[in-house]
Amino acid sequence: MRLLLLPILIGILLYCANYAIADTDPNDASALRVLYSSLNSPGQLTKWNANGGDPCGESWTGITCSGNRVTEIKISGLGLSGSLGYQLASLTSVTNFDISNNNLGNQLPYQLPPNVQRLNLAANGFNGALPYSVSQMTSLRYLNVSHNQIQGQVTVAFDSLSSLNTLDFSFNTMTGDLPQSFKALTSMNKMYLQNNQFTGTIDVLANLPLDDLNVENNHFTGWVPDHLKGITKSNGNSWNSGSAPPPPPGTPPASRPHHKSGGNNSPSDGASSGDGGGKSGIGGGAIAGIVISVLVVGAIVAFFVIKKRLKRSSTDIEKHDNQPFAPLAPPQEVHELKTNEASSAPIVKVFEAPAVVNLRPPPIERHKSFDEADIAAKPIVPPKKVNTAKIDARQYSIADLQMATNSFNVDNLIGEGSFGRVYRAQFDDGKVLAVKKINSSALQNPEDFLDIVSEISRLHHPNVTELVGYCSEHGQHLLVYEFHKNGSLHDFLHLSDEESKPLTWNSRVKIALGTARALEYLHEVCSPSLVHKNIKSANIVLDAELNPHLSDCGLASLIADADQALNHNTGSGYGAPEVAMSGVCTIKSDVYSFGVVMLELLTGRKPFDSARTRSEQSLVRWATPQLHDIDALAKMVDPALEGLYPVKSLSRFADVIALCVQPEPEFRPPMSEVVEALVRLVQRANMSKRTFGADQGTSRGETDGPDYEP
Repeated sequence: MRLLLLPILIGILLYCANYAIADTDPNDASALRVLYSSLNSPGQLTKWNANGGDPCGESWTGITCSGNRVTEIKISGLGLSGSLGYQLASLTSVTNFDISNNNLGNQLPYQLPPNVQRLNLAANGFNGALPYSVSQMTSLRYLNVSHNQIQGQVTVAFDSLSSLNTLDFSFNTMTGDLPQSFKALTSMNKMYLQNNQFTGTIDVLANLPLDDLNVENNHFTGWVPDHLKGITKSNGNSWNSGSAPPPPPGTPPASRPHHKSGGNNSPSDGASSGDGGGKSGIGGGAIAGIVISVLVVGAIVAFFVIKKRLKRSSTDIEKHDNQPFAPLAPPQEVHELKTNEASSAPIVKVFEAPAVVNLRPPPIERHKSFDEADIAAKPIVPPKKVNTAKIDARQYSIADLQMATNSFNVDNLIGEGSFGRVYRAQFDDGKVLAVKKINSSALQNPEDFLDIVSEISRLHHPNVTELVGYCSEHGQHLLVYEFHKNGSLHDFLHLSDEESKPLTWNSRVKIALGTARALEYLHEVCSPSLVHKNIKSANIVLDAELNPHLSDCGLASLIADADQALNHNTGSGYGAPEVAMSGVCTIKSDVYSFGVVMLELLTGRKPFDSARTRSEQSLVRWATPQLHDIDALAKMVDPALEGLYPVKSLSRFADVIALCVQPEPEFRPPMSEVVEALVRLVQRANMSKRTFGADQGTSRGETDGPDYEP
């Protein structure tokens, strides 16, 4: 009997042990539940559950585990829609993430599994730019984002991705030159860049160990490097003709035979010239005498000149040697040094280089801002034409901002937009600020940066995000703003979790009115008028009392072709119709974009949502015909309000929207009229409350009237 019981007990123990091992790590399980919900809980993902379950123990579809950690997510070709959620960064053990060939069609989140080795996001209709978090995936070996709608320049830094051996960017709409950080891809075997809009040369690829390269159907110029000619598909570009291309900048010695042969041609040219000279009748002895005389006189003159300069330089060097060396001198001090000692400019250059070497760990985008060639090309000091005294903001050093953001650590990343990434910065005095790190590739004229900062620093309005400081040194351009812990309106409306409370009707009206006042200030108070060009809910941040603050004011001047690059983003839903045709943003196009934001507040919907049916994907197109129908209006209002709103207030709010989103720009009202209409809306609501008591359907937690007074 005991012999029979023993195997049973062993079996029970093994079963319990396996079950315990299969109990999925809580962070992994939570991330997969969020992913399931973000994908609209599809039936194709059998056994998945948004409210519980054990992914590893229950063998969820497409999930592979090792112990209690998820190591693979392979859910490709299932026709999934929705988005990838916001918790993928917690999947720290996932090495293979394959969600290719679905219908997701949104922007890629910047949170992706950080230690992934194979990342396949192909054929999903993703738009926007590549998330910068790819720069942190140091284990990445395979990256495929082909057959999407990814746009713009590649801002990912590849310096730390030396293990990457396969890269597929094909069939997107990427633009600009290839990033110089491609040089760090020392394991790269296969690279597919075809069918994009890349420009410039492909010299940066010359020394990669490539076996297969496809650059067809781009706008490349220059030549295909000799090393790559046998393995490169290159049709559909504007290659230069000629058999002897010039050496590319920064080419290592192994690739310099062309340069050397060019040098060898020079003596032969000189010999020909000499032969011609011999025919002039001057004998060889006469020539030798003239040359010797010139050399002797030149040597005497050079001796006295050098002696004089050495005496002066030694004095300058002694003066500098007696001063303590600072690891990083502020730009203003270096500027003063150059001004006061202009006669010894070469000495100043000697002292600039250690300032870079002795920096604390540089930001992630080292290749863009700390490359030696960049430092030589871009002066550390502000351009002479800019008087920094006119800037009404504090000047920070890179070291200050690196310390405050933990070297721009991804853990401090709080946003990513058209101009660059935004980081939470904790300073030694306890103050928390937001640091916007401007993409160097997006800058139209870096030399104008301080002029633009000077203009932005003069913007002062309760509903405009306040500029606190800036940094412009070593090729870096950063802006420091006040920090608002409630995040953006976009997050409140579209990314709130189950525990967060939805915005009440009064809060929504308050946000609309505050944003309208900010635009009124930019359009009608500032002289000359300032067109924002990038009005969207993601650029409206909320403080602790849910007061709105419009961000990115005045930054459009930094970007080349900002009118099209910002307001006319494909599929954004914010761009006015005339911008698509003329490519020019105006005050009236700002009014249209503001009307779209009001529609978001009214409906809780995104301006463009590919997950919805085709007739409802464009918010303006779907909502506009219903704005004057009270019954239809009640059906389209955000369900999160649960009917808690004044019906008359809702109707008047819709009337303002209808005026703002008119297709003809000349019929849209100025922002001062929008502000007056919203103020009247609030005053009538408050008068109704004082006269008749609580209005039927009024939101709970009604905001007091003075918040809305003009």
